[in-house]
Amino acid sequence: MWYRIVLTLPVAAVLAVAAESDAAKRLDAAADVFREIMDVADRAIPQKLLDKSECVVVVPGLKKGAFIIGAKFGRGFAFCRKKEAGWSAPGGVRVEGGSVGFQIGGSETDVVMLIMNERGAKRLLGTTKFTLGGDASAAAGPVGRTATAETDAMMTAEILTWSRARGLFAGVSLQGATMRGDHDANNELYGAKLLNKDIVLGDRAVPEPSKKLHELLNKYSSRRAK
Repeated sequence: MWYRIVLTLPVAAVLAVAAESDAAKRLDAAADVFREIMDVADRAIPQKLLDKSECVVVVPGLKKGAFIIGAKFGRGFAFCRKKEAGWSAPGGVRVEGGSVGFQIGGSETDVVMLIMNERGAKRLLGTTKFTLGGDASAAAGPVGRTATAETDAMMTAEILTWSRARGLFAGVSLQGATMRGDHDANNELYGAKLLNKDIVLGDRAVPEPSKKLHELLNKYSSRRAK
């Protein structure tokens, strides 16, 4: 019996380290996604919309596979405005959903969402999952640093969404996808399966893996919450 324990301990240690570093790797990837998108002025998220937003969600490498029925799955992080200025500590999110249609193939896409009002922020920080385009109104966001929302859908949407695949960045519809808190990611970052509202509204300290992305968020839009 003792030799079985000895043999399994190194494996357990490796798995533990891998699990602990997973959220940190996604935060690092999310920072790269946001920086690369905002560095291209003529194809970036419009500055006015970013400044107006209440929260930002970045999902690096959302995976989509399809054969007759398409499916989407991704894990990312949400940040909301702090009252005094700057952005909250990150809360983990999961994006899941499907679409029906004849499609074959697969892709990996980076997704950025802006939560545009308090109602959308409450859904984001809620304790249950919600559906984009169903529970929460959503629209594909315009691109270009100086672009503005020109349609009623964009002006009234709770959530604006963009994606980047194969170097191309554009507004994207995620109608039917669901979003919910990722307690496992929060456990990796904070040592407890916290709710996102407890992280964001509880004024948690920003964890070290998130500091690069926080610097970028503050660089491009650091206004106070309303």
